[in-house]
Amino acid sequence: MGRIIEICANSAQSCVEAEAGGARRVELCAAIPEGGTTPSYGEVRMAQKLTSKIDINIIIRPRGGDFLYTEAEVESMLYDIEMAKQLKIHGVVFGCLTKQGDIDISLMRRLIDASKPLSVTCHRAFDVCRDPFDALERLVELGCDRVLTSGQQPDAARGIPLIKELVRRADGRIIVMPGCGVREDNIARIEEATGTKEFHTSARSIVYSGMEYRNENVPMGSSVVTSEFETVQTNRKKVAAYL
Repeated sequence: MGRIIEICANSAQSCVEAEAGGARRVELCAAIPEGGTTPSYGEVRMAQKLTSKIDINIIIRPRGGDFLYTEAEVESMLYDIEMAKQLKIHGVVFGCLTKQGDIDISLMRRLIDASKPLSVTCHRAFDVCRDPFDALERLVELGCDRVLTSGQQPDAARGIPLIKELVRRADGRIIVMPGCGVREDNIARIEEATGTKEFHTSARSIVYSGMEYRNENVPMGSSVVTSEFETVQTNRKKVAAYL
């Protein structure tokens, strides 16, 4: 099997770029600076309309922050899963932890059962769980198709030792997909060291605003945003460089 690239897409147009660059799949998210939240119905519909071959997964995450959810947040997630099924997308991506830092088995089962027959990926909630090896076994038992992980490190390159061990312990029962900091200059090293074949990356470039009149004294969001007149978007040439 050749290398499979999944793109963390922040818009329908990023999905177009991911497909054009040869990616197999996207994880469509809103609010990337918060680690990704559920995209809108309209964004998902446009991603479907503008692409024809790529598999579209959507993150099911009602907010940024931790992965301990209230019942109201869980119901919101269930509504979004219902939307995903109605739109017949490929899969959903979520992760839930207990307050002790373990996989919330009962809640994950509830969400997985609601998601059938869609593909299910556990996202990087895994990277902040207490015991990654126990968590891996729980995800296998729950029937998750894959787990996205940086090896519980700030980036996947530094997480190579744990990712390698997770792949060994998974033994083909679940796909271990490195993500976070996967770049064209380190993907071959991560692949060789861990034996993984699926990779999660963004492959984005800056897109400059077409606005001619600009008032840069009034920000619309967080002060960490460098400019209201710059956004980022997946770039097909960058995607192709991973393959």
